[in-house]
Amino acid sequence: MYLMGNHKRTDPLRGRQIIDMKTSPFEKRIKRRIIGREHQFFVVCSPGLKKICQNEMLELGFSKDSLKEIPGGIEFKSKLETCLMLNLHLGSPSRILMRISHFKADSFKKLEKKINAIDWILYLPENCSLKFNVTTKKSRLYHSDAIEQRCEKIIQDQLNMGSAFTSSSKNQSNQTIYIRADNDEFTISLYSTGDLLFKRSIKQKVYKAPLRENLAFAMLFWAGYSKKDILIDPMCGSGTFSLEAAMMKTNIPSGFFRSFAFESWPGFSQKAYAHMKKQAQKKFLTFPEKQIFASDIDDMALTAMEQNISNPNFKPIINLCQKDFFSINPSKISHGKKGVVMLNPPYGKRLGEKSDTRSFYREIGKKLSTDFKGWRTGIILPSREAKSYLGLRLELKPIFHGGLDIFAGMGMI
Repeated sequence: MYLMGNHKRTDPLRGRQIIDMKTSPFEKRIKRRIIGREHQFFVVCSPGLKKICQNEMLELGFSKDSLKEIPGGIEFKSKLETCLMLNLHLGSPSRILMRISHFKADSFKKLEKKINAIDWILYLPENCSLKFNVTTKKSRLYHSDAIEQRCEKIIQDQLNMGSAFTSSSKNQSNQTIYIRADNDEFTISLYSTGDLLFKRSIKQKVYKAPLRENLAFAMLFWAGYSKKDILIDPMCGSGTFSLEAAMMKTNIPSGFFRSFAFESWPGFSQKAYAHMKKQAQKKFLTFPEKQIFASDIDDMALTAMEQNISNPNFKPIINLCQKDFFSINPSKISHGKKGVVMLNPPYGKRLGEKSDTRSFYREIGKKLSTDFKGWRTGIILPSREAKSYLGLRLELKPIFHGGLDIFAGMGMI
């Protein structure tokens, strides 16, 4: 948080000194160069999720012309406040970077000069712990460790020199600087997010092979899940599908319960951000009846799930029970309404041999086609072949999860 300057003057009526809270020169620089100006930002998306992210941004008020799709994500130009808003609201991307410089450097001397020309005290808190993410491609400066060492020294020297003019706070934050060199063209970015965006800070406990939240969000989006829909999550595990659906139903932003790296930036206003969250909270919805039905046969999974839905915003709409998927009667749960059923079955080492995978997915397909006729579904598949085991007409969506190339089978049963 940037600081206000203290200036003493004499009260003519009482003859004593009082303190004016006037704008300091440092604060003026922050407002003029960081808060008041537009900056270039880059929303990083996992493979296959870029279109979903674009749709989210359009719903938040962006025009299509203002968004530029590039490899790995979406670029846009806006003020810092918009970056904060997107971190708070977006459910599908991985992280958001703030571009702060772009230049050409084919020697360390030129690189050091350009890095030193950046006014780092306007971007980073003086007591931060710096991390670097450096990649190079077809550049004369190709040694990432050497680039990091030179940049870190220059940045730390600036922050140490500037500490006397900013604040005396001893709170240390972790800040990451991204350095990309391609054909001697350098792009320097700040990592605004901190922990990856899929970390919602809701789950108190996780169970075996949990699905990442942004992938669950994407699958619900592909299934056309809406506030009017009933959701059945019959292999719930830690409850990722159920929790994401609950947030979508109740209008709770994906980042509402977590903190971000930008909260330590000099240009961050706690008051403005608190107002942003308060405005979002006014749009929270409640429901008189259960809307999401989660179940599992594993005691450990249910224990984890019970803790994860303890949030008072989620518990009223999520029904949790111990039940085998193959014994579920969806018409009794939904009172005859058709809805969405999402499944993340065990696969790989959790299931065993390939023959077990084939027979298991065949049984799932039979259950879905018999009892869930007319429902929309999304199901995690360990391979393309697994789709044929199900015997259902589903569209395959390739997704990347935990180092594995897997698939989401999506469609109407």
